[in-house]
Amino acid sequence: MSVAAHQRADFHHTVALCLSFSKLLLASATVKLSLPPLPSSPPSPPFPPPPPPPPHNLLIVLPSTSTPFLRSRCAEPQTVLQLRAARCEDGWRLVCSQVGPPVAVRPDSSPHGAAGADADCVELQQPRLRRRQGKRRLQHAGEEGPGRRQQSHWQRLYPARGPAAAAASSSAGEGDVSPHTAAGKANANIQWDEDSAESFPSKPVRIAFVLVVHGRASRQFQRLFKAIYHTSHYYYIHVDQRSNYLHRQVQVLASQYPNVRVTPWRMATIWGGASLLTMYLRSMADLLAMRDWSWDFFINLSAADYPIRTNNQLVAFLSKYRDMNFIKSHGRDNARFIRKQGLDRLFFECDTHMWRLGDRKIPEGISVDGGSDWFLLNRMFVEYVINSKDDLVTNMKRFYAYTLLPAESFFHTVLENSAHCESMVDNNLRITNWNRKLGCKCQYKHIVDWCGCSPNDFKPADFHRFQQTVRPTFFARKFEASVNQEIVNQLDSYLFGPFPQGTPSLNSYWESVYDEPDGVASLTDTQLTYFHSFSQLGLARAAASLQGNPKDHSCRYFPMGHPVSVHLYFQADQFQGYLVKHHATNLATSKLETIETWVAPKKNFKLTTPPSSTFSRLQFAEIGTEWDAKERMFRNFGGLMGPMDETVGMQKWSKGPNVTVTVVWIDPTNVIAATYDILIDASAEFTHYRPPLNQPLRPGVWSVRILHHWSPVAEMRFLIAPLAYNKHQPIRQEDTLKLHNGPAKNSYMEQSFHGLNPVLNIPVSLGYVEQAKRNAALTGPELERWLDSLVGELWEAADVCAVGPTACPVMQACPKNPWSSLSPDPKSHLGAPRVNGRIR
Repeated sequence: MSVAAHQRADFHHTVALCLSFSKLLLASATVKLSLPPLPSSPPSPPFPPPPPPPPHNLLIVLPSTSTPFLRSRCAEPQTVLQLRAARCEDGWRLVCSQVGPPVAVRPDSSPHGAAGADADCVELQQPRLRRRQGKRRLQHAGEEGPGRRQQSHWQRLYPARGPAAAAASSSAGEGDVSPHTAAGKANANIQWDEDSAESFPSKPVRIAFVLVVHGRASRQFQRLFKAIYHTSHYYYIHVDQRSNYLHRQVQVLASQYPNVRVTPWRMATIWGGASLLTMYLRSMADLLAMRDWSWDFFINLSAADYPIRTNNQLVAFLSKYRDMNFIKSHGRDNARFIRKQGLDRLFFECDTHMWRLGDRKIPEGISVDGGSDWFLLNRMFVEYVINSKDDLVTNMKRFYAYTLLPAESFFHTVLENSAHCESMVDNNLRITNWNRKLGCKCQYKHIVDWCGCSPNDFKPADFHRFQQTVRPTFFARKFEASVNQEIVNQLDSYLFGPFPQGTPSLNSYWESVYDEPDGVASLTDTQLTYFHSFSQLGLARAAASLQGNPKDHSCRYFPMGHPVSVHLYFQADQFQGYLVKHHATNLATSKLETIETWVAPKKNFKLTTPPSSTFSRLQFAEIGTEWDAKERMFRNFGGLMGPMDETVGMQKWSKGPNVTVTVVWIDPTNVIAATYDILIDASAEFTHYRPPLNQPLRPGVWSVRILHHWSPVAEMRFLIAPLAYNKHQPIRQEDTLKLHNGPAKNSYMEQSFHGLNPVLNIPVSLGYVEQAKRNAALTGPELERWLDSLVGELWEAADVCAVGPTACPVMQACPKNPWSSLSPDPKSHLGAPRVNGRIR
């Protein structure tokens, strides 16, 4: 007999043993009608071990409509069978586990037939890294959806619930939250009472908040922390490996509170990456290992979250349902979810990118589920996920290590297929601001080989959604103060009451762009060029305060070194400019001083004709980079652009009749770089387009005209700055000649628009071209003077202040200036906890 035949015979023997034992169990259950509670260490009846089998698992499902399923396993042939039971509704389930992935066997199959039938026995394919050839097809993933969940794999095979059960399920009010079995059907109701939620329980739960943060919005994170902090809870913070500034800020925060810790390790948790699940599992393991932290629930939050109910309400609710796990499912049939989520594709994370390598099979015999990767899990389930050596857990960890968006499915799938299935509640207690039309723009293609969706930021018009009292929701996402801070202020006042009258900076917001410990390597050459020029504008303003007295040098400075820090500054949700902190030597005292300069953009958009009945829809237009189609804004605030940037034109419209406009781009030498038409639909609010211009773009002030029937309607100006730095070093002439001379043959596109100059009354002058060539060869102080003159056309130094002691008598201290990044900001200030355990 061949080796393969021996292995098949051994495998059939194992199947027969499992089926025989299952008959005994089923007979026992038929008499008793119920099983005892799940034992911690169930007895294991001995049986003769078969010869070493091939690496297979056998999954057997025994249908039953009124009894819980039984799940058992035999890990190695030499060990005895161990039993575990859980009260779920899709029938008895037996698993005889040996080594390797599961094989599904229908209960009406004989052992030999089961082992030999391809339709009934399908092996879970192990992840194999192979590259997929041909064009990659993009699909949407990362979506959470409302609605009822569809039948699971096991329900489709063995429907267990009749009309009575369906009627009971449909009778649940919309204010109830329904826990689910492994089959995904509600079997109980969780009641929500807004009034009783304020009553504090006798044994309140303690929560471990895992805060997963990245970026530079430290003040927004501090507001979130301030809103959720309580001395009874614990806070474990993971800062993305690429966010060093925020990590420094968080470390300072953690040093102030004994129940706050920062992960000693950091990962680059990219969108959709396997690293996100790894980070969660590692955080859970850390929390379980902290013997001095006794917590009951695990809650994950990001800096874009905010509470919408109080700590007392959250604790009262979770204390009542401390045995439940709150996790949101997708709300569509599993086959569609698997396809849209890419679960049937093999992914591998490398170099902060999720690479799609090929197709794979979904595990047979597993009810695959998923939805939101924001959840509330009780400690018992977390311990099971981290400490269990169960084949379900170990195999799912291996499977999801090569999965796109694994955190959106791993916990759902393990929960539904484990003995904890009855504890599942299909609600993650959050409101997410989904707008599929705007949020599903494949905006993560540069990170992952798939199309992804992302929720939108809340705005003041959404505030009513937080006031609903029907469903138990305690958090909402997303919030972004650089997009809209007013909604955060409204929600904060709603929860905790308004700040005292006269509290400063309530409508101000600052966000870091650069901090000296980051090093100039963290900046682009374009940013470094602009920030140095902004510093010069500030020094020029300080000197101008002397009112032309040539002998007074008390406010004259010589710049020293690179900027110390840079912040974005917003007032009433409007971008006000950049705040650049920099060193300079005072010429009167020869002492080094630190100055903060506020530079504000000038208005560079104007309507060239008054609105008329024939054309009045255009509201605003702008040129920039880093267009965010989801929030419909430029992330490059102020449009800091250089010769190698890919510029985008954006127009904002009011509703009205369909109209067609012509857009014309004109470079600093009056060369028409591009022209195109845009058809504006009646309901269109925004249009944007990136013309495929040849690079480098010629430095200088550009203009874009919008025409209707070739009559000027509006014009805007934008700056392509000459670079003072290349690879973070002062630029050399050989590089300026490459970067500052415009495109080859002075042609931005294959098509020439030279013939439109007389039509648009744009003069053609050889003098402009010759001057541009001379400027392209500038370096050193001459280049800096040219740069500062260009920047001064579109930016102005609104004010300057002194960070420390100064010899300039007219310069105020920065903390006294409401615009300064050093001015008081009580709404994000963190102090000592009050008697009630809270900060806010």
